Amino acid sequence: MSIKKFSTEATPPIEFGSDAATATARLTTNAAALTADNVAELAAICDTTTDAATRAEHGRDWWPLSLAWSLKNEVPQLPGVVCRPTSTDEVSRLLAYCNQHGIAVTASGGRSGVCGAAIPLRAGVSLDMTRMQGLESVDEISGIVETLAGTFGPDLEDAVRTYGLTIGHYPQSFALATVGGWVACRGAGQYSTRYGKIEDMVHALEAVLADGTIIRTGGAPAGAVGPDLSQLLLGSEGTLAVITRVWLRAHPLPEVERRGAYVFASLTDGFEACRRLIRAGATPAVLRLYDGAESKRSHGGDGTNATLLVLDEGNEQLVDATMAIVHDTCMSMGATVGDSDLVEKWTHHRNDTSGLQALTRKGYVVDTMEVAANWADLDNVVENIESAMLAVPHARSSTCHLSHSYIEGACVYFTFAATPPAEEFESTYLAMWDAGQRAALASGANLSHHHGIGYSRGQYMEEALGSAMTVLRTVKKALDPNSILNPGKLGL
Repeated sequence: MSIKKFSTEATPPIEFGSDAATATARLTTNAAALTADNVAELAAICDTTTDAATRAEHGRDWWPLSLAWSLKNEVPQLPGVVCRPTSTDEVSRLLAYCNQHGIAVTASGGRSGVCGAAIPLRAGVSLDMTRMQGLESVDEISGIVETLAGTFGPDLEDAVRTYGLTIGHYPQSFALATVGGWVACRGAGQYSTRYGKIEDMVHALEAVLADGTIIRTGGAPAGAVGPDLSQLLLGSEGTLAVITRVWLRAHPLPEVERRGAYVFASLTDGFEACRRLIRAGATPAVLRLYDGAESKRSHGGDGTNATLLVLDEGNEQLVDATMAIVHDTCMSMGATVGDSDLVEKWTHHRNDTSGLQALTRKGYVVDTMEVAANWADLDNVVENIESAMLAVPHARSSTCHLSHSYIEGACVYFTFAATPPAEEFESTYLAMWDAGQRAALASGANLSHHHGIGYSRGQYMEEALGSAMTVLRTVKKALDPNSILNPGKLGL
């Protein structure tokens, strides 16, 4: 039963140097161009266009280096066509056709990713999933909602709230990202300490394999039916299958919300406070700790103190108990109570990336990098990453905040900037990324917490996974023997 459909199409508002219709591809590909017969046969399956401006829009996402290229009227790669299916059956028939003819297919949603996962590296088909929108069913007793993969975040949340439910998933890209993108890239929302990452929210999946086979995974609260195939597809970034439908666990709308802020003498003290309160069982929805530089930049700090913002929502008794543990723990670590209005300010500006875009237009190298590490390693991870980045010529800053916490560790999120001469922009950007990622892996952090791998991080996958990379390659070969699904991503 179809409950509600949406017509919203969100596209990242990236400006081109002149006209998107005249944009050229920055990267090269050896893939053969689609023939007129290919285009006609794809058009017989679903809505298909070769419009130049539309192809250019689908040739990039929010990867910061591609944003800089767009100012020169370049995109990483131009797809041969953009296909817009409206049903799982159309996706199935399209993949079967492309598999038979060796045509690359890169699935995309809102294209809000920052690692180039939506770039059609081998041209071919950009599979725009945003025509597959809608809340399909709601199990109010079990708290399970069924939605099509192309549904945008605000539309889904607004719809489930009419049933007294919330998904609780609010990534910074909330307005631009789709449910399929959340799942395919293992995204995290800003309320994740309460609700979990997207992999904690998925109840079941429908997906289409490279040969057009439709599968469904999951469907129970928990199980021991062999390996969890939903988890195999989560984070696969369109390289193993195309996700078409998602069943998500939903929560009752919160009764109350509480907020607080605390100031610590150092980032290390703040880390320890977060570790203690999480291990005590307190999981406030938002627990964000900013280092001295970020506290000064955004929260009125003095440049040395670390600022902790806390927000929780849910059952009143549970929330009050959680906030009491947060308060007592912070005070035991020598914190002072901060201005809770800082949380209000953060809620209003948390998704604003206009400042980063403005700096890119001015020629600054600017980007973010997030990794996760165990509590015991966090101080060392932060010190080593920042030192490595700042050692790169023309580097200007590298700052950090904690954004997502778990019982054994946390995600630390870095913002870095440099002011190179124009001719060294790209080399400086790549050098800072390389320095930060290698320092992270050498210090015990992982390669990514929630931004994913895409194209930009693919070169580090062998180092990150070690001999397990062979397993990933074997799975890819088994599910996609002709390598048509998002080739060149995940280091594959």
